[in-house]
Amino acid sequence: MPKIKPAIDYTSRDFESIRADLESYVRRYYPDNFKDFTEASFGSLMLDTVSYVGDMLSFYVDYQANESYLSTAIEFDNVLKLSKELGYKYRPYPSSFGICNFYVTIPAETNFPAPDDNYKPILKKGSTFRSIGNIMFTLLEDVNFAKTTNPVVLAAQNGDTGAPISYAVRSSGQVVSGELAVKEVSIGEFQKFLRIGIRGQNISEIVSVFDDNGNQFFEVDYLTQNIIHVPVLNKGDGSNTVPYILKPVAVSRRFMVENTPDGIFLQFGYGSEETPISLKDPSEVVLQLHGKDYTSDTSFDPSILNETDKLGVVPANTILTIVYRVNTNENTNTAANTVTRVDRADFQFSSPETLSTTKQNEVINSLSVLNEDPIVGDVTSVSSDEVKMRALGNFAAQYRAVTKQDYISIAYNMPSKYGKFKRCAIELDSDSYNQRNLNLYVISENTDGNLIVSNQGLKNNLKTWLDQYKMINDTVDILDAKIANVGIEFKALAFPGVNKYDLLNEASSVLQTVFDKTFYIGEPLLITDVYQTLKSVPDLMDVIDVDIVVKHGAAYADSPINIEEAMSADGRYVIPPVDTIFEIKFPNSDIVGTIL
Repeated sequence: MPKIKPAIDYTSRDFESIRADLESYVRRYYPDNFKDFTEASFGSLMLDTVSYVGDMLSFYVDYQANESYLSTAIEFDNVLKLSKELGYKYRPYPSSFGICNFYVTIPAETNFPAPDDNYKPILKKGSTFRSIGNIMFTLLEDVNFAKTTNPVVLAAQNGDTGAPISYAVRSSGQVVSGELAVKEVSIGEFQKFLRIGIRGQNISEIVSVFDDNGNQFFEVDYLTQNIIHVPVLNKGDGSNTVPYILKPVAVSRRFMVENTPDGIFLQFGYGSEETPISLKDPSEVVLQLHGKDYTSDTSFDPSILNETDKLGVVPANTILTIVYRVNTNENTNTAANTVTRVDRADFQFSSPETLSTTKQNEVINSLSVLNEDPIVGDVTSVSSDEVKMRALGNFAAQYRAVTKQDYISIAYNMPSKYGKFKRCAIELDSDSYNQRNLNLYVISENTDGNLIVSNQGLKNNLKTWLDQYKMINDTVDILDAKIANVGIEFKALAFPGVNKYDLLNEASSVLQTVFDKTFYIGEPLLITDVYQTLKSVPDLMDVIDVDIVVKHGAAYADSPINIEEAMSADGRYVIPPVDTIFEIKFPNSDIVGTIL
């Protein structure tokens, strides 16, 4: 007689249902062997053990399925991996950008009340400076003290004759957080898709990569990219307003950068130095010759001549010298008037051999630095939900900005070496005669994580970044978002016999946790969320009233909003203008309540 296959219920997935099915199975198929199912019996132990294992396996099967989709993934590493498939580039350690003023004293000319131009030096890029908090900043451009536009004031004069002795000259230049580090990597035999890792925290960018033959490898967004644009010094007319010209360059030696929380990786293609990179034959893509193969598409992209299926040349049998920038602090933002220390200054004089060494040293030693505006660009780490939204937006943008979401996604995806802003929003400029003029509002955060206006250096970098992707007939104005500091005041009723002081602390703490976040520009503040949060506190009987108030004072921004005018008709939410962002700056003191 054939054995009857047991009926198995595959819908049982938790401990209780699995145990119930197992007990029913044992009672049916082993009635003579197992009869004691009390909690203390050996049979009960076996059923509990198998049910426990089944529950664990069911949990991890569900967990693995959830982690396979971006919308349901929870683990941050899995979210990053899935976002990478959508083209999102994770950049965990952004740099801070800003402008610093530099001051030197120049000796006066003999018998003439003016500074001696021969002693006006150039402060070379790469010079380093430090803030009061010991944050390192590196100069990104040469600072020329000989510019005619530099302010000049009398610094010292002869006490007897009143003749000038020296003049103070001020100039300015852009700085970036971090210092340069060098790593040499010995490369052996040719290896397809070579991958080189640099372990460490706070690595913001790869500055340069050279092999021992002097060949430079260039960073690209993706390995199929053959053309990059490099800045070339403008020596023609208009060099004062356009110091550099972007020149397209075909690069066969290239690499792609992948950022991770533990370090940075350089990914190369699989082209070999021994195997020449093949170019497309123009006769196959342009000329329609009788008896020859050619492309039927009459349109022709000249960049196709540089295309290769090798994805770039891989270094082999050489030593790679990798120069990268690493931030010296976890948070690289610094307040105004805090960059005051000269770490290493590199000066260049026009004709040093003809000048007095003593006076040159006096000029060098007189250098001082100060940042009149905050240096910002570093932001707190993005959450898993933010990564998901940016990845989806980046996938839809496809490296071109057409819609509003395209602009926002591309702006957020700006490389960290150019700095970062905390939030951005974009709207059509309704007051402009040009119907393609867009207003992009941005806001940054300071060292304490509070909102602050973005500096001009960061906005200039963002403008340059967007110019690569925007539509040719679009114009984009990058503007500062307005900060509206608000607070929450509530009244609630407690159950009888409850300690009102402890209940107030608990209710305030719950609200502080929920609203200790960064709003988006134009995002409304939902009063219903306040009610819902307070009603989740167990000992609160009811919430009587909730008020949103504007905070005033020296520690707060000048609020541009009127709560009564911004309140919805039903009183459920407060919506700011499109260029305004809400901030509860000090949750511990800005959220207050009364328990009745």
